[in-house]
Amino acid sequence: MNTLLPKTHGNSSDGSTKLSVEQPDIVFVCAHPAYFIAFSGGFGLSPKAPGTVGTLIAFPLFWILDHYFDPIHLLLLIDVFFILGIWACGVTGKALGVPDHGGIVWDETVAFLLVLCFTPAGLAWQLAAFVLFRFFDIVKPQPIRFYDQRLKGGFGVMFDDIIAAFFTLLCLSGWKAWVLFESFF
Repeated sequence: MNTLLPKTHGNSSDGSTKLSVEQPDIVFVCAHPAYFIAFSGGFGLSPKAPGTVGTLIAFPLFWILDHYFDPIHLLLLIDVFFILGIWACGVTGKALGVPDHGGIVWDETVAFLLVLCFTPAGLAWQLAAFVLFRFFDIVKPQPIRFYDQRLKGGFGVMFDDIIAAFFTLLCLSGWKAWVLFESFF
């Protein structure tokens, strides 16, 4: 019998059904709206560096949304994306049996959308923001690591990337305020 979901492995202690998924595929991603969102429309299925791909997806998404929304409405939309991500990443992590599966990249997409909202105009600034964000997301210096290890569920998945976004913006604003203001370059 052909099903849309992977095999189940009984009920967990909280009564939900755990799925056994070694490598999710497009069928899994399309089986539930939460999976589709958590995998950023399937881009999290990338065999190489899915987190980086999830971050890169934020570029065209930002350029499109920035064209149609003023800054306040864009920030409100990102808030909605964050709240939606808590639900989607929580549901997907529970279904996969791995709270922060590598294919769950909506957290990177949303956090980098936030970064792009506050990054100065220009491709050089956006590329610098990308490199900084990926650095903080991969290395997870404190307090990112603290929250990554202690916060669970969908909120935990989403929150550590928001802190990485904050550090990214802090570095960019420091560079702009102190280095460029002093005319070192």
